[in-house]
Formats: sequence, structure tokens, C-alpha cells
Amino acid sequence: MSEFEGRVVVITGAASGIGRALAVDLAGRGAALALSDVDTVGLAETARLASSLGAEVKSDHLDVTQREAVYAYADAVVARFGKVNQLYNNAGIAYHGEFERSEFKDIEQIVDVDFWGVVNGTKAFLPHLIASGDGHLINVSSLFGLLGIPGQTAYNAAKFAVRGFTESLRQEMLIAKHPVRVTCVHPGGIKTAIARNAAVPDGDDQQSFAQFFDSKLARTTPEAAAKTILRGVRKNRPRVLIGADAKLLDGWVRIVGPSYQRVVATVAGRIMPKN
Repeated sequence: MSEFEGRVVVITGAASGIGRALAVDLAGRGAALALSDVDTVGLAETARLASSLGAEVKSDHLDVTQREAVYAYADAVVARFGKVNQLYNNAGIAYHGEFERSEFKDIEQIVDVDFWGVVNGTKAFLPHLIASGDGHLINVSSLFGLLGIPGQTAYNAAKFAVRGFTESLRQEMLIAKHPVRVTCVHPGGIKTAIARNAAVPDGDDQQSFAQFFDSKLARTTPEAAAKTILRGVRKNRPRVLIGADAKLLDGWVRIVGPSYQRVVATVAGRIMPKN
């Protein structure tokens, strides 16, 4: 049996992008899938694609910020499949805006989905991952969980938090000798709709930011991202970097240290769209 064949896999944010690509790839590898998202239309298409490959699929609307709903969902998944082997905390949203012009509601929404969504999912499913005897937890952070970027204070905060949370939890699993491996994923620019759906402060030009991201930063397809993630899961890597941009910038920050911030601020001030 492969790392994925016969495993029960939970994927949040499965309606599009990396989540959909993971679902389709895993369906082809023989996994049973529990898929969720707030986008029920996109989720239905993902479920159809996975089912067409022969996978057993449970598909549910789920808001990962609603803690009680996440716990109920975990119970429902176990009731359906009898176990959970892998959890991909992938659900996330984006926001672009300088902190000075951002409202608390904008910051809180990003943190609620991108950080607390990961915590909620992990807390609800961790006992089941342990009980499976061969669990694997995969939390999706970002390249922006490795370095700070102007206009991304809220997103940086959430994704750095996911990184710290995941790395600490991996160590706790090792100390406790629980049968749960833990991986943190850091995608660079991925060709998804996340930038087109990103929120911005009132009065800012959301379209310009989306066009800039899609044309200048998004270089890796969701399908390539999914294959990289699954390769990292198979090899039990603690950290998975996706895309040449993530690998290059991570290495650069390690080499130059905090001085990277002045360089990024200078470059960003020249090339990022002005609102």
C-alpha cells in the first residue's frame, strides 16, 4: 500500500486552487476524501472530479472559523469513514493593504480564517490522527510565512503564526511519541484565484493588485503545487517550499538576515501598484 492508497484524507478549502488539485491527485492515488469549503459550487465540481477517478468522497459546506461546526464535521467524517489518516488545513483567504489604512475587521477576518481555521481543524482532528496510528497533519502557510512584505501585515501575521504553530506542534508530537507526522507548506506565487478574491481597504484598487499578482508573481500551477506537497508528505518533510520563488527568497533571507527588509521595501516601493 502506498502512502495514500486506502487512506482517509481531509482537505479544507477544496473548492479550487491547491485544495482542488490535492483532491484530484489524491483521488487518483486511491485515497478516500472528505472535502469542505464555503464555496459549495466549486466544491461540487471538485467532488465530481474526484469521484470520476473512483474515489469515495464526502463533500460538505464548512466555515473553518466556526469552531463548533469544525468539531461536528470531524465527528461526521469519522462516522462516515471510521478513521482519519491525513488532514490538509488548506483553507485560506488573502488581504492586501497597508496596516495604517486597514480596519480591525479586515485584520481579524484574515487571522480568523488563515490562522484560527488551522488551529480549529488541528484541534478537532488531532485525536483522530493519533488514533489512526499513522497520522499526518499538513498545514498550509505561505512564502509570506518566511519573510515580511509591505501591504501584507495581516496576512504575514497569520501565516507566520501558522508556521510557528506547526513547527512547535511537530516537536510536541515527537516528544509525546504520537504516531503523527507534521508538515508545514510554504507556497510561493500559485496560479489560483486567491489574489482576485483578496480584500483591500476601502478606496483601493483591488483589480490592479490582482493583475499584478497574476502577471508578475504567480508562476506555479496548483497541480504542480499539489505534487510537490504530496512528495513532501511521502518523504515526511517538516517544511515544503513550493516554487522557485519560495526556494530562492527563503535562501536569500537566511543569508542576508534582517537586512532583507530594506531591500524588499525599496523594490516594492518601485514595482507594486499604487492606490
